[in-house]
Amino acid sequence: MGREILFLIDGFGADVLVTYATQMPTISRLTRHANVTTSFPSTTATSLATLTTGTMPGVHGMLGYTVQVPRSGGRILNALKWDERVDPNHWQPVPTLFQRAVEQGIQVSHVAAKRYENSGFTRAVFRGAQYRGANVVPDLIAQTKDALKKSPSFVYLYMNDLDVAGHSDGVGSDKWLAALTMIDQMLAGLMKEMPQGTRIWLTSDHGMINVGEKIIIGQDNPLLKNIAVIGGEPRARHLYLNADYDSPSARTDVSSIWQDFLGARATVLTKEKALAENIFGETVTEDSRDRMGDVIAIAQDTVVLIDPTRIEKESSMVGHHGSNSEIESQVSLLTTTLS
Repeated sequence: MGREILFLIDGFGADVLVTYATQMPTISRLTRHANVTTSFPSTTATSLATLTTGTMPGVHGMLGYTVQVPRSGGRILNALKWDERVDPNHWQPVPTLFQRAVEQGIQVSHVAAKRYENSGFTRAVFRGAQYRGANVVPDLIAQTKDALKKSPSFVYLYMNDLDVAGHSDGVGSDKWLAALTMIDQMLAGLMKEMPQGTRIWLTSDHGMINVGEKIIIGQDNPLLKNIAVIGGEPRARHLYLNADYDSPSARTDVSSIWQDFLGARATVLTKEKALAENIFGETVTEDSRDRMGDVIAIAQDTVVLIDPTRIEKESSMVGHHGSNSEIESQVSLLTTTLS
């Protein structure tokens, strides 16, 4: 006893369990412990920070895939690629659950691709865990097994193959189904190799939808008016106004322009309304207030809002996430204990 694995499959929404059960027989046999609603936005950087700190985005400060760095002249921080001018310990100051576990004498390991080991994001949200890099399935399983030799021990095991396939080819595509099958087979192999009594938890950071309508911000529409910087991602936009124009009334004007044009295709909130509606949680630090968009646009249905400076990259993606739809924000928590 005293050995736990949290296997996180990036992009594995709760709907996948129902729709694609036959493609994942091993996962389907796990006990469904609960469904979980992710924090907003339903994106990796935000969801994983919420998971590893036990706090909402307004507290941990990871408010999206990209946000503007306050008082930087409009510089954008990509949370997954990072910017070494930004201190990860300052940007995300909340002690992680890993750090707290180590203080309690639990051996904590983080098993994932080698390329993530020294990233700013890893330093921001996975502090405290011993990193065990592995790039292929046999090595991922071997590292996990080795990390569980001592008790008590906890392993956070991460794979993003499903998310990558969803972005490039779409949910349900041949590439995506192949990734799902591979991950299911990996879980079967993992279960055979781990010590008796090990408890495995399986969950995700978000689900994913396939794109329908693509709207390029500012192309044949008024959506670029008074916008200086575009952050977030195509399903959840942080919009930053020109500094000489920004004010509560200006934010209201811009949100009205966006809402009038988009109608039911998006929910558009001023910073003030976003705070009042607690979309980042009931508590929002001053740092988080500084980072969040002056206006926030949450795409609905299968709409994506394309940054005009990133048309080729964002338009090429078939699968997207980030919004508050049930498919994107519902993930399952599954479990089994090895006998």
